[in-house]
Amino acid sequence: MARISILLPNLAGGGAERVQLDLAQEFARVGHEVEFVLLPAKGRLLEEALASFSIVDLATPRARSVPYALVRYLRERRPDALLAAMWPLTVIAPVAQCLSGHRCTVVVSEHNTLSVQYGGWGWLHRAALRASTALGYRLAHRRVCVSSGVMEDIAILSGLSSSMFDVIYNPIPSRPEPSVIALSDAELMWAGPPGARILTVGSIKAQKNHPLLLQAFARIDKPDARLMFVGEGSEREAMLSLAVKLGVADRVIFAGFQPDPTPFYKTADLFVLSSDYEGFGNVIVEAMACGTPVFSTDCPSGPREILDGGRYGRLVPVRDSIRLTDAIVESLHAPVAPVLIKSRAAFFAPQSAARDYLNAFGYCEP
Repeated sequence: MARISILLPNLAGGGAERVQLDLAQEFARVGHEVEFVLLPAKGRLLEEALASFSIVDLATPRARSVPYALVRYLRERRPDALLAAMWPLTVIAPVAQCLSGHRCTVVVSEHNTLSVQYGGWGWLHRAALRASTALGYRLAHRRVCVSSGVMEDIAILSGLSSSMFDVIYNPIPSRPEPSVIALSDAELMWAGPPGARILTVGSIKAQKNHPLLLQAFARIDKPDARLMFVGEGSEREAMLSLAVKLGVADRVIFAGFQPDPTPFYKTADLFVLSSDYEGFGNVIVEAMACGTPVFSTDCPSGPREILDGGRYGRLVPVRDSIRLTDAIVESLHAPVAPVLIKSRAAFFAPQSAARDYLNAFGYCEP
């Protein structure tokens, strides 16, 4: 069995970090030793990781300090494989491996459309992005993208052929059935009857375009309708102010970060993703696994692939609040059947993704 190291900025409660934990659990289940390498060792998911895995703190909050620290780590710990997620770690890791002199398989995994994510950072940053990916990706042994849309974006950005990349959809494990107490607590937080409970889950940040969702919600003529945000982020205060301005503050709930949002999926009538862009969209699959009807903006690039072009949930244009309102009303009135939704969610089982990653490392699941 192999020693696999997973390199991340930290273990914040985002989708990419959640994915790495789920992969680690699957790697360990089939007998591999897993170690998380963080810079620094912090984040909402750190305690969960510590319960099952060893953690190495590189104590390097600045990216420019990472190569030296990672070279030292590779020489001392000598893992058999290194999985690096999220730029710039995806370009630093292959370079550090070469400089370390330690031979191990380096797999890099990108979770977002980088050209969109960093689109407003200026030409100098874009030039650095292009140059670093062109070099770093070439040095990696395998290059993974979490959707076909991410692959197309990264291939153009780096100047590499799309044939040099693998698409491995994110693993979304089925969660245990919530306890009666957890479901009861979620019911209380809704502060309103079922029928028009609208949920969104994720960091409250610009990428998710939550103001668009608030504006769409404000047009819904249903006094009992509720909109719940599960997550925390830099835009939270601005969202609170906007809810007051739109006159819907009494019908909007900010539930904060929840380690397991399953009780909220289970008690919602509809899940909505209003993002401007997504690498994949883990929360869509999480909601579907609970049988909750979903729809999403047709943003680049994961939602369309998850929903199979709209078969399993509506897709609406990005940044169109009127169409978003219409989709909410239509989805509440005529939701997709839960059995169909759950069948699609099962396609993203962790065992399949872990097997593909292990094959990328050169290992086969026993």
